[in-house]
Amino acid sequence: MIAENRVLTETFAHPNPHSDLSKIGLTTAKAHWNLSPAACIEQAVRRAEGEITAAGPFNAVTSPHTGRSPKDRFIVHEGSTESDVWWGPVNAAFEPQKFEILRGKVVEYLQGQELFVRDVYACADPQYRLRVRFVSTTAWHSLFVHNMFIRPPAEELKDFVPDFTVLHAPEMQANPEVDGTRSGAFVILNFAERLALIGGTRYAGELKKSIFTLLNYLLPEQDVLSMHCSANVGDDGRSALFFGLSGTGKTTLSTDPSRALVGDDEHGWSERGVFNLEGGCYAKVIRLSEEVEPDIYAATCRFGTVLENVVVDSETRALDLDNDSITENTRAAYPIYFNQNIEASGMGGHPRNVVFLTADAWGVLPPIARLTRDQARYYFLSGYTAKLAGTESGVVDPQATFSACFGSPFLIWHPSVYADMLARKIAKHRATVWLVNTGWTGGPFGVGQRMKIGYTRAMVNAVANGDLTDVPTEPDEVFGVAIPKSVPGVPDEVLRPRSTWADKDAYDLRAYDLAVRFHENFEQFAAHVSPEVRAAGPIILN
Repeated sequence: MIAENRVLTETFAHPNPHSDLSKIGLTTAKAHWNLSPAACIEQAVRRAEGEITAAGPFNAVTSPHTGRSPKDRFIVHEGSTESDVWWGPVNAAFEPQKFEILRGKVVEYLQGQELFVRDVYACADPQYRLRVRFVSTTAWHSLFVHNMFIRPPAEELKDFVPDFTVLHAPEMQANPEVDGTRSGAFVILNFAERLALIGGTRYAGELKKSIFTLLNYLLPEQDVLSMHCSANVGDDGRSALFFGLSGTGKTTLSTDPSRALVGDDEHGWSERGVFNLEGGCYAKVIRLSEEVEPDIYAATCRFGTVLENVVVDSETRALDLDNDSITENTRAAYPIYFNQNIEASGMGGHPRNVVFLTADAWGVLPPIARLTRDQARYYFLSGYTAKLAGTESGVVDPQATFSACFGSPFLIWHPSVYADMLARKIAKHRATVWLVNTGWTGGPFGVGQRMKIGYTRAMVNAVANGDLTDVPTEPDEVFGVAIPKSVPGVPDEVLRPRSTWADKDAYDLRAYDLAVRFHENFEQFAAHVSPEVRAAGPIILN
């Protein structure tokens, strides 16, 4: 008890003159400020928020929410930003009056509780840096934020003044009939107030994605393209970008021993180059292989890592990474410096190659193809992939889906704004754009098999090394993209998806079906692009 009281007393005190939480309505004195990872874990264990596993990481179970809840995210509909927002299913409007009432309820809920405050930076480039303060009722979420964002030096924490604040009450449930939410869970961003309310869900991914959503609004105003992509950099200083939704391979493919990792999920592209928006990695670990993904596997065996929803042996505390009984969407959150080869600045030069990753559930897209500039814009706006099991609540099996800019759930401006910026930057910096299918081959999900990671790595390495620059290509008969005739380390027949199917007629039907889906989806963007871009999609023959 004496040791516990010592920890509590020492961590409640804070020298920052700007640490007065009364400015956001909180008068509680029970606030732990910027605890070290060890102290966070100590508090989390004391509070029974999870458990320390055999190799050292802390594991928390977030059921019933084991993925994001995109339908529970709202943007406050207020005058200063209402004309900027792409209103609709992605950005549902929340009335300012309802926000004020719910904010009062959240503050009242937090009042008097033991709180954990974490001050962090977003954006590795100091020119665009955003100071964010998270106030949470749970210690392990504070550690998650410490791992995922940029950690200010101690001397800078003394004078830290937040640009944006997140009030996090994971155990608090909203009343939809009274509060205007869809369910008990809520993620509500108010750009004018520089404040977010998150509650009703313990899934930590909501914390990182709330800030990404904010940056998707702020950065384009500064002529910076915000991107849902990973990035690494070669010895020449030029970056490679990997766009894709969760589960398509952004983290895996950007973690390459021969190239320094800039970041695994979110980046900005300015006139100065590419920079990470975060300071950590948030990797899927279901059926993780030490041989295929050594850095990520090593992180699951290291003290300070936060694991989500991994099954743990009750006696030995050993991890069962193959067990999906809680969710397919098991995760590890760890600082980027846990990786062997990183770019410590979080910044890289302008990209030489841009890769669009898709996990094609139909199994008809080629495993790699070069895109023209018009095709790049078409496929970027389309953002085709499979919505993988567990990434969002209620998704059990992979589903074909389209997500504009490979990140529709996080966009604020209309997708054409981001597509226009990408097209300008690709042209200015002469980047080559590639479409890489990390999904199925030889048939659709349930019939074919997932593309071998070894083949995908060989293709990506060939791109990065310039090995495909002069390789002849042939157009895909349905999708029109240019397929290399050969790639070092990959059998030629794998490169042409139709040749991998035993039933060619079944392939033709599936390919035609997906082509029609592309056209139907793209109708929403037709008025925002040129005739050349509209014609750059799949070819449908009557």
